[in-house]
Amino acid sequence: MPRTIATTRRVDLPELLDFVRTRHHFILVTSREDGLPQVSPVSGGVDDEGRLVISTYPGRAKAVNAEREPWVSVCVLSDDFGGPWVQVDGDAEVLHMPEAEDALVDYYRCIAGEHPDWDEYRAAMRVQNKSLIRIEITRWGPIATGGFPADVAARLDG
Repeated sequence: MPRTIATTRRVDLPELLDFVRTRHHFILVTSREDGLPQVSPVSGGVDDEGRLVISTYPGRAKAVNAEREPWVSVCVLSDDFGGPWVQVDGDAEVLHMPEAEDALVDYYRCIAGEHPDWDEYRAAMRVQNKSLIRIEITRWGPIATGGFPADVAARLDG
């Protein structure tokens, strides 16, 4: 049986955004106070301005870290864990209530579409005191898939 060969494909920003818009499983990496990484699995999306958006709470490590050190990385995964993925780096901005309210509506829309009752959603976000991490993309890697390097696969199959 032929081996799966790893791939990488460099893309421009519009193609990157198209890739990310259909994926909502992110791994967010922020920096702890001691400089070590803090890794958080999160749901995310892309807003109308082309920024990555992640909902959170004010006291969570990811929010506290991103406020203190706004440089963050995000690994965007496919729904199928073995599917394509990409690393995106950027500068984070953390919004808290009440400033986060409209941005949280945009967050919901980019992940799930229209809500049946926006007044109810807004009220829930206020009661939960939600925050939003918004990431301006500054750099990204190639879209990648896992597998063997081509030369190794050829040796194993040959």
